[in-house]
Amino acid sequence: MELKRVVVTGLGALTPIGNNISEYWDALVSGKSGAAPITYFDTEKFKTKFACEIKNFDPTNFIDRKDARKMDKFTQYAMVASDEAIADAKLNLDTINKLRVGVIWGAGIGGLETFQDEVLNFAAGDGTPRFNPFFIPKMIADIAPGNISIKHGFMGPNYTTVSACASSANAMIDALNYIRLGHCDVIVTGGSEAAVTIAGMGGFNAMHALSTRNDSPETASRPFDATRDGFVLGEGAGAIILEDYEHAKARGAKIYAEVLGGGMSSDAYHMTAPHPEGIGVIAVMKNCLENANLSAEEVDHINTHGTSTPLGDVAELKAIKQVFGDHAKNININSTKSMTGHLLGAAGAVEAIASILSIEHGIVPPTINHSVVDENIDPELNLTLNKAQKRDVKVAMSNTFGFGGHNACVLFKKLD
Repeated sequence: MELKRVVVTGLGALTPIGNNISEYWDALVSGKSGAAPITYFDTEKFKTKFACEIKNFDPTNFIDRKDARKMDKFTQYAMVASDEAIADAKLNLDTINKLRVGVIWGAGIGGLETFQDEVLNFAAGDGTPRFNPFFIPKMIADIAPGNISIKHGFMGPNYTTVSACASSANAMIDALNYIRLGHCDVIVTGGSEAAVTIAGMGGFNAMHALSTRNDSPETASRPFDATRDGFVLGEGAGAIILEDYEHAKARGAKIYAEVLGGGMSSDAYHMTAPHPEGIGVIAVMKNCLENANLSAEEVDHINTHGTSTPLGDVAELKAIKQVFGDHAKNININSTKSMTGHLLGAAGAVEAIASILSIEHGIVPPTINHSVVDENIDPELNLTLNKAQKRDVKVAMSNTFGFGGHNACVLFKKLD
């Protein structure tokens, strides 16, 4: 059978550097850091005292107060970002066939704060299990797409993908394939996460995964820099409307880009560390290129996973050189995590949006906070350091990898 073409017709974002698409893009291009001291809880006893929090956010400005109380932050974030994307796509919710509209969402952890608070309340009590009746519905990772579909009446496929930090990239690939195969006309996809909590920070600190640059939070996320010491935890949501090209064309929709393909692989190596030779990462990029029927030489831009960890950054760049060969030095490589921090399950969607907007505007956002060259990184690679670069981006790749060895990669192309 002939596969249908799939395009992007709507975008929505709630990030540590901007609470909508316009703010997010402006902050990316200007190289703004979203890292700052944590305001959600007392960090006195924590090794890391900063994160990339959402700022100036009141859920009741977007969601009915009663409904907001029934949602964990990760679901609130999902509702806000998806509403923006649906409005941006100008979908006519009165006439669209909602049986052919799905919601496929990514979350690596889900309602961590809800789980944490309920358990702490129980532990502080008299031993009687007095749990909030909304404890389970607020906590479960699949509740975000459930709430999106309930609000809008979307009756197509509805579920959450969970693959740690690759979760929302996996969601996009599933959405791509459902539309390609003709099962849906439109899918709301993306991801959300809200892990800047006592449990989230404590857990990642115990793994020695986080930067401890408490004296300079805004410069702590420094992918590819020789002095990098771990990632900066972030939170937020990214939403993308994927649509059958003919369906979008028929209704006169604005098209940001075409989704050409997606790739997946597993490192099959270690729970948290990447394979030192990047074998799984090499495989996922090759799989993605093959799935998109593209040659390596056609890629202009790669938004890397680039978390600012000592091992991960080097392994990914080695893999890029292996896959792209001499062409690697012609690619604008960057890591927008240098600004947003690591949004875990939402990272794939939020970074894919950055790649899509690079195609839209002809600008590649910078990798900020770079000052010391890492001798383990090829100096010929263009890592788009510290300043945005103008570039006619025709094809952009977005890489996302997760604990457990999960790798996902998505390719976007300027519409011919």
